[in-house]
Amino acid sequence: MCKKLICLVSFVLVLAFAGITSAVNPDADIDIPSPEGDSPVIDGIIDDVWSLASTQYITILVSDSAPSSDADCSGSWRTLWDGDYLYVLVDVNDEALYNDTALANSWQDDSVEVYFDGNNSKGDSTDEDDYQFCVRWSTEASEVEQLREYFHSPDSLVGMKYAVVTTDDGYLFEIGLPWSTLIGGPPEGGQLIGMDVFINDDDNGGDSRETQLAWHAPEGIGWNTPSMWGTAWIVPGRKASGPKPTNGAIVEDTWANLGWTPGVTAVSHDVYISENYDAVNDGAPEAFVGNQVANFIVVGFPGFPYPDGLVPGTSYYWRIAEVEEDGTTIRGGVWSFTVPPKTAYEPNPADGAQSIATDVELSWTPGFGAKLHTVYFGDNFDDVDNAAGGLPQGVATYTPGTLKMAKTYYWRVDEFDAVETYKGSVWSFTTEGAVGSPDPANGAVDVEHTPILTWTPGVYADSHQVFFGADEDAVKNADTSSPEYKGSGNLGAESYETGKLLWNTTYYWRIDEANNVNPDSPWTGNIWSFTTANFLVVDDFESYNDIDPPDPESNRIFEAWSDGYEIPTNGALVGNELPPYAEQRIVHSGIQSMPYFYDNSVGNSEATHTLTYPRDWTENGVSTLSIWFRGVSDNAAESMYVALNGSAVVSHDNPTAAQMDTWTEWVLPLSAPGGFADQGVNLANVNTIGLGFGNRNNPVAGGSGTMYFDDIRLYPPPPGP
Repeated sequence: MCKKLICLVSFVLVLAFAGITSAVNPDADIDIPSPEGDSPVIDGIIDDVWSLASTQYITILVSDSAPSSDADCSGSWRTLWDGDYLYVLVDVNDEALYNDTALANSWQDDSVEVYFDGNNSKGDSTDEDDYQFCVRWSTEASEVEQLREYFHSPDSLVGMKYAVVTTDDGYLFEIGLPWSTLIGGPPEGGQLIGMDVFINDDDNGGDSRETQLAWHAPEGIGWNTPSMWGTAWIVPGRKASGPKPTNGAIVEDTWANLGWTPGVTAVSHDVYISENYDAVNDGAPEAFVGNQVANFIVVGFPGFPYPDGLVPGTSYYWRIAEVEEDGTTIRGGVWSFTVPPKTAYEPNPADGAQSIATDVELSWTPGFGAKLHTVYFGDNFDDVDNAAGGLPQGVATYTPGTLKMAKTYYWRVDEFDAVETYKGSVWSFTTEGAVGSPDPANGAVDVEHTPILTWTPGVYADSHQVFFGADEDAVKNADTSSPEYKGSGNLGAESYETGKLLWNTTYYWRIDEANNVNPDSPWTGNIWSFTTANFLVVDDFESYNDIDPPDPESNRIFEAWSDGYEIPTNGALVGNELPPYAEQRIVHSGIQSMPYFYDNSVGNSEATHTLTYPRDWTENGVSTLSIWFRGVSDNAAESMYVALNGSAVVSHDNPTAAQMDTWTEWVLPLSAPGGFADQGVNLANVNTIGLGFGNRNNPVAGGSGTMYFDDIRLYPPPPGP
């Protein structure tokens, strides 16, 4: 189903000129400024800070086929830097978007490629500090780890962040590349690096692109030829940068020498250090350690901050505010470093890991100053937690031998530093073959009262048994003769309908899996839990997906909420034009909300949801409807209303509610004077709920806007005093 194109992000390219803009540095093709305030947020939205960066146009044809027009394929890019990241924003014009080849061939789809040469070596082939990042339009979040194979070094760019969003002209790509993995730490102001940006254009799908454009490289082989890339100059900034140790570093000592690259106009430096992030961030008096001329400071020695030494297992935060000659202070970002704990940390496998091989070797990072390690291992938490008297060893690895499949094991490492023994935390992992991915997630709260439990079967399972109840011990010890046993099923039927559950109650469940030819089965599953909500969920927008009909799993948001698509008298449109149809960036809770676009040039806009459950809006004494909404400041100020059963209408008492650009709760008492009950709604039988803009009974031509809705709920009265 194709819907009217929705504009999520709009940035019109005005091609005042083409080619490469000269930088301030005569040896560079582009300068990279550093923002003096907040850095860009990587969300696919063009923050105001991007106005500091010059716009570069991507115009060099490096393929045989040229674009038919700027709308067919054109683009621009900008770049900024701070002490943590190199930021790149690419805005692409493309009127036909395709993403249909294998991930390994992403460059054959509509995509962007960014190249980076850390030492600006300008070699004829790539080396260890040259990186490539290729991401295509509509990249799924699940592809992020797989995309690492497109870096010239597979382990590079740990900590990178990016966003890709569809615009009315094409798509926009925003990325933060961490300096720590690009060049091993923050850059120096005045440094030169190599960069280039390519655009790939696929006009008709299939396995080949039609057009490729570059910013600087004159040929298509420029993708792996740094000598063809442009040169970028890192403009020295007024903020302090280049923290040493690097931001987030581990300092394996009880003292440290903190240093930084001063701002170009600084004459002195205000230094803030604390174990409390907020104290440093807010410039609290207790975090201020003084003003100084030197661009370094010692901590952890007598006569300096923390004279008694830094404390193992503690994170420290610090910030430099640069003071200029006229007294102006330039605020710097908050950096941190951590002194490792005396206890063992960073277990491998990670705590709670799933599908671990049965011949696993355990390892960990030794505690600060540790000389010997004592390992306790078993399949019972309490036994491992209470164990004592083990034999110490000198290496930070342990092999427990061949383990059973689909079983949870627990382990603990105590560290000895030649003076004291430090008891470690109990970690766990589950071996391969176990059931996983419980939904609701283990420990979930505010779960609806009629959940359908689902899970992912173990790789060797061909059947399962379900155990469910409100008593944890009973579920843990249940067998097929217990009341907690709810039945069995074969592979492919990994779900269980609980029926209607009690409010605000914790439930426990367990899935045992079996393979009739494996002597170790059935495998007893872990105990999972969730707690039901103390409210009714009308719609939390979490269940909607991007699966198209006729697939029976299809559940698209604009089919659950009937809008004005192809209805001349209704200006409402629900859902994004292209996947993801539900909003996944601007949400109140969970991972999705409903994007809603109204256009009252036709008089009125309304989207309606037909209810299956809950329809009894008196259940458990509920008395209040709660709706979270968020608008945009430049929306047209159209009246916002809720309609029940297609007739009763209650409007928001603020006529400019659509312009509120932060998440706001709208609370509607169901039986208020003039409300839904007064208008004749049978609250025990509510069939539909509608969200609208304008005057429903007397439509008048008006303006348009974008809204987001989330967490539509029904609450009981609050408890008495």
